[in-house]
Amino acid sequence: MINYFITQALKNRIIVLLIAAGVTAYGIYAVKNTPVDAIPDLSENQVIIFTEWMGRNPQIIEDQITYPLVSNLQGIPKVKNIRANSMFGMSFVFVIFDDDTDIYWARTRVLERLNYAQRLLPEGIIPTLGPDGTGLGHVYWYTLEAPGYDLGELRALQDWYVRFALQTVDGVSEVASFGGFQRQYQVIVDPNKLRYHNIPLMEVTEKIKANNNDVGGRKFEQSDIGYIIKGSGYIKNIKEIENIPLKTINSVPVRIKDIATVQMGGELRLGIIDENGEGEKVGGIVVMRYGENAKDVIERIKEKLPDIEKGLPPGVKFKIAYDRSNLVDATIDTLKEAVIGEIIVVAIVLFIFLLHVRSALIVVITIPISVLISFIMMSWFDITSNIMSLAGVALAVGDLVDAGIVMVENAMKSISGEED
Repeated sequence: MINYFITQALKNRIIVLLIAAGVTAYGIYAVKNTPVDAIPDLSENQVIIFTEWMGRNPQIIEDQITYPLVSNLQGIPKVKNIRANSMFGMSFVFVIFDDDTDIYWARTRVLERLNYAQRLLPEGIIPTLGPDGTGLGHVYWYTLEAPGYDLGELRALQDWYVRFALQTVDGVSEVASFGGFQRQYQVIVDPNKLRYHNIPLMEVTEKIKANNNDVGGRKFEQSDIGYIIKGSGYIKNIKEIENIPLKTINSVPVRIKDIATVQMGGELRLGIIDENGEGEKVGGIVVMRYGENAKDVIERIKEKLPDIEKGLPPGVKFKIAYDRSNLVDATIDTLKEAVIGEIIVVAIVLFIFLLHVRSALIVVITIPISVLISFIMMSWFDITSNIMSLAGVALAVGDLVDAGIVMVENAMKSISGEED
């Protein structure tokens, strides 16, 4: 059989060249379209459910949120395992699916079951799905360099401007903010004054909620002109909170400022972010969407950053904390150096021993074509180009030339014997 193929290849050289050209073209296409990353993604096929109920201890979170969710998520098709973690104010449920399950089909099935399980949770608690990314999806970290700005201002800028702008980049699943203070209005109630005025604490909470709302009106016409009426009631500063009335005693209103102190502060923090011992920083983590090309996503992020910087306040700039494209480029460069180096070494050795340029070229040509064929197979089996797969290609190059060297050497001996 092997002799037959060799004979046919020698008789039909044009067909062999056309096949080689087709394989080369297809291989180049596969190289350009195969997702490139530095690290192989070995994470499990999972859907994360995140539920927040701040101020509650882990035992309450476990009993009232985690257990009802886990018990009602049982029975979803193609689920291998369900894991959960309860902590202070937060619950995480990890639904692990079979490896061949489509991630978006899995997210849809989990979301269907959540619609049923939500009725078992405390009022106002809404579980949400985590981003459609993996643990290795953190491809880009940045911080905001802003001398003269406080951490609360920078965190507000990150949460309400930078994060939304970066989420529009194609291939980005989520932008997670870190560092700084999440600014909030804080009402510090004096319990003695509450008792003196006989005002329950829940009534204070309800009054603040009721006075922080816009309401719609109706249309009326005057002088043949229509007017739309609305009531604007959103809180804009501390003074508006202080003047919210709670009750009336002898025609004298009791306001928030009479029983509490209102201030602007930061949300309770469980940690801080420090960069190189230079102090606290504010920034974000860009999470890549599942199955995307990490190198392309990072390039699109870098193209977006100059547009975002135009809207930043004076003196605020981006500083790169982690850029995976550097590792990706280093991985690709390593493969290039290995392949080019082996081609040069093989060509020199063959030329020295055979003293025949055409014979050396036959073996040399098999190296790039074999690499292109490996990329074609990686594309068929949805294998990303990473440090593991590319290292395997680099190692295999040294072995695949052995057969070519043996065949060329035998052919040279046979031809020399026939000529003699």
